Amino acid sequence: MEHDDDTHAHPTPLTYIKIATALVILTMLEVAVIYVDAIRSLWIPILVVLSSAKFVLVAMFYMHLKFDNRLFSIFFIGGLILATIVIAALLVLFRVMT
Repeated sequence: MEHDDDTHAHPTPLTYIKIATALVILTMLEVAVIYVDAIRSLWIPILVVLSSAKFVLVAMFYMHLKFDNRLFSIFFIGGLILATIVIAALLVLFRVMT
């Protein structure tokens, strides 16, 4: 069996604990944002950014995209961008973001 030079070592359990901790912190920030009325007009953009960060962490580490072919990452990030644009368009269409 030939060893491929492009193979990377998968993360250690400590890395998974760090990623899980980051996801918990991001989730806590998402919940905390809702309780700050001073930034009510910024809720949607802030939540989109926080949710996107969580999506990227989960896709890259738990779905192992960081260790797969770069094309898979491009598809996932492209899908995230497309979904964000569609959701933003729907929010504008239904006058949620005006």
